[in-house]
Amino acid sequence: MEAAKAAPELVVVGSANADLVLRVERLPGPGETVPGSPVRTHAGGKGANQAAAAARLGARVALLARVGADAHGDLLLAAQRAAGVDTGPVLTGGAPTGLALITVAPDGENTIVVSAGANALLSAADVRAAAGLLRAAPVVSLQLEIPLESVVEVVRTVGPGTRVVLNASPPVPLPAEILTACDPLVVNEHEARLLLGGGEIDGEGYGQGDCAGAPEAWAAALLALGARSVVVTLGRAGALVADAGGTARLPSPVVEAVDTTGAGDAFTGALAWRLGAGDDLATAAGLAVRVGAATVTRQGAQSSFPTPAELAER
Repeated sequence: MEAAKAAPELVVVGSANADLVLRVERLPGPGETVPGSPVRTHAGGKGANQAAAAARLGARVALLARVGADAHGDLLLAAQRAAGVDTGPVLTGGAPTGLALITVAPDGENTIVVSAGANALLSAADVRAAAGLLRAAPVVSLQLEIPLESVVEVVRTVGPGTRVVLNASPPVPLPAEILTACDPLVVNEHEARLLLGGGEIDGEGYGQGDCAGAPEAWAAALLALGARSVVVTLGRAGALVADAGGTARLPSPVVEAVDTTGAGDAFTGALAWRLGAGDDLATAAGLAVRVGAATVTRQGAQSSFPTPAELAER
C-alpha cells in the first residue's frame, strides 16, 4: 500500500502561465519596435513560480491553480512535479493555459504582459471545493493574477491558524477584508506606490492611501490601512520588513543580474515557507532576499530557482 502523503507546509493559490521569453538589446519604448531573440518557452506564472521556488528549497508544497488542456498546461504540470510540488489540486480545462509575454534586456530588467487564459476561471467555487486543504495549511500564499473574488474566498476559507501571505501583483485596489488578512502583504516599490495613491488606471483613482516618502513610510501607510505586516522588496537593495514591532532593512548580496524574471516570486515562495516553519518575519525575509538574489543570476523563472546546496555555495 502506498504511504500517505505528508500534509503540505505551504499551499499556493494562484496563476500558472507559460512564459514566452525574448531577449532584446533594450526594452522598447511606447510605439517602438526592437529586434528580439528566438522565443523560448518556460514554465511560469506567479502562483506556480512561488510553489516551485519553495519546493526546490525543500518545502512540502501544494498548488491550487487552473491550466488549459493543452501543451502549455502539460508543460506547467510537468515542471511543477519536477520541482516537487503536489499538483493534485490543479484543475484543468475551460480555457487555454495563461501566457506571459516577456522581454529581457541585457542588464536583466524585463517587461511582462500577461494573458490570463485559464487563470481567469479559477473561481470562488473552486476555492470552496478545496476548503479542507486550505483550512489545514499553516500558510497560504496568494497573488493577484486570479480573480479578486477568488482571493477574497481564500481569505474567508482558510483556518483560524492559517497565515495568509499576499503578493499584491499585479496591484489592484484591495478591500479591507483582504488587507486585514495579510501577514505579510508583499509589494515591490512600484506596487507600493500604486496601492498608496501614486498611479492611475484608465483615468480613475487607483490608490488607497498616501504614497509620499521612503519605503519605511510606504510600509507604515500600508500597516495603517490594515495589513498585519508588510514586506517591501527593493531589488538590488534587498527588502524592508515592517510590523507592529518596528521596521528593518535587509541588504541583498551583490550579484550580477542576468534575468530578473521570477525573482519576486522566488522571494515570496521562500518567505512564505519559512514563516510556516516558524521563522520570524525578518529571519524569513533574510533568507528570501538570498533566494531572490540567486535567482537573478540565471535565465528563466523556475529554471533559475536555487536548491539549498546552490544557495549554500553563494
